[in-house]
Amino acid sequence: MALNKLGQFILTGLSGTSLTDEEKDFLSRENIGGVILFTHNYEDPAQLAEFVNEIQECRDEYPLFISVDNEGGRVFRFKKNFTHFPPMNDIAKLKSPKITYEVHKTMAIELAACGVNLDFSPVCDVLRKNTTNAIGDRAFGHDPVEVEKHISAAIRGLQTNGVLGCAKHFPGHGNTTKDSHFALPYIKQSIEEFHQVDFIPFKKASRSRVALIMMAHLVCDAIDPKLPCSLSEKAYELLKKELKFKGVIITDDMYMDAIRKNWSTEEAAVMALNAGANVLCYRKMEDAFTALESLKAAYKSKTLKKERVDESLEKIESLKEEYFSDYRPVYIPEISKSFSSANANSQLKEIHEKLQKK
Repeated sequence: MALNKLGQFILTGLSGTSLTDEEKDFLSRENIGGVILFTHNYEDPAQLAEFVNEIQECRDEYPLFISVDNEGGRVFRFKKNFTHFPPMNDIAKLKSPKITYEVHKTMAIELAACGVNLDFSPVCDVLRKNTTNAIGDRAFGHDPVEVEKHISAAIRGLQTNGVLGCAKHFPGHGNTTKDSHFALPYIKQSIEEFHQVDFIPFKKASRSRVALIMMAHLVCDAIDPKLPCSLSEKAYELLKKELKFKGVIITDDMYMDAIRKNWSTEEAAVMALNAGANVLCYRKMEDAFTALESLKAAYKSKTLKKERVDESLEKIESLKEEYFSDYRPVYIPEISKSFSSANANSQLKEIHEKLQKK
């Protein structure tokens, strides 16, 4: 296997609203699998589409994943022009999976119009009552049976309208007060409680053929008391065997303090892939570069398991072939048709009116 195939396992952040020479070189020379976009990468839909076209010029055999966290509520990166929906906890109060579907359909239409092909959504976490939770209003609610109804609707809304979904944060971030951006959370609950509560929406996501599932930086005593799930083979095996998920598994951002305060970038990258991750996410290109170099060294020294490399490549290439085989650059003059539509505006107005009556 050519070493530049390892670049497919990397999702990297970028510095601005167009590519630097260094970024172009990194994406193309290393055959990087995808990018993640943030607020600092965005000015308006036309700029975003032009940026995405520029990124895709760096592709090798398959297009790159062009990803973003677009959940509605407070997790909403593209501030202008895109329809800004309320948080999913509010959407769920309407008790209408049909509305959830329509919300995610609109999200997908707007993202796809600019060439974004992967949304890190929906949030599958089930909140615990009387707990100040790091996830909060990003989750659909406290009842796993109700949550799973919205999960399948959200996935359908995204994936039937040109954008891959990613269910997160497995095995469930709903029973912790710590935020993995800043610390390593610990969850002390039985495996029975995971099955009865937290796994239910993820099982629904798997059955709904969600393209990706995100593995969280959580230590769960009942799964692996020593390692966070993102670095634990036990957690990946549980997701693949017990929940029967056959798609691509991506880590949460490896730059989060939950990881980088406890493991080096180099060792965490190798640990995650050996454990069962298929894609590693880095918000900063410097860390993506460091991680990739460590993967190359580990592959040469055979400390990176060949079966993991082969499995990950097969999954990523199969997903890209299934969804991206007819890739075409975004035709920028057509973009405006997908934004500020009367339908999206009336949809948002109707949602706010219904919420005011609750």
